[in-house]
Amino acid sequence: MKNIEIDEELYQYIASNTQYIGESASSILRRLINLPNDNRTEVAAEAETVVSQEAFASQETTQQPERAIETATFASTGSVFNYINREELAMQRGAVGRFLLILAALYRVHNQQFAAVCEIRGRDRLYFAASEEALAASGSSTKPRQIPDSPYWVITNSNTTRKKMMLTEVGRTLGYNEQDIEKIRDLL
Repeated sequence: MKNIEIDEELYQYIASNTQYIGESASSILRRLINLPNDNRTEVAAEAETVVSQEAFASQETTQQPERAIETATFASTGSVFNYINREELAMQRGAVGRFLLILAALYRVHNQQFAAVCEIRGRDRLYFAASEEALAASGSSTKPRQIPDSPYWVITNSNTTRKKMMLTEVGRTLGYNEQDIEKIRDLL
């Protein structure tokens, strides 16, 4: 499956033409341009983009000018799982890339509540902040990186176990249940 970037207007148009929850973007586009339905689309639903009215409605508050049609791996409407692209995660060379992609998806879904994650901190340092300077001032060699498509920054100079702990705390802060928090953590 390929990912494509589309503008907001096209994204909303595709969403408005969804006929049922779980319908893939490929199926919607094939229907709209009168192409025959590909059996692969039906068989490989997990590898296709899940498009649902609720998922698109929850994104209306995001402020990105472009959106990528992404693979959804779970049918949890209105949650981060509608925005996680497993292929893109798998293409990342290391944990830092996956960590940033997961945080970007969490921000996309919960941009109104995401400021609360800035309260998550370790014993001696901040983990998240609204600026690179704030993280750099909280400790030595924090290697701050901006969370893609967000105004927030995160430290990346921590081991994978610490990153998983940080994702666990972010999930709790954003209101996920323990089962979903575990799934989020396991994406890393």
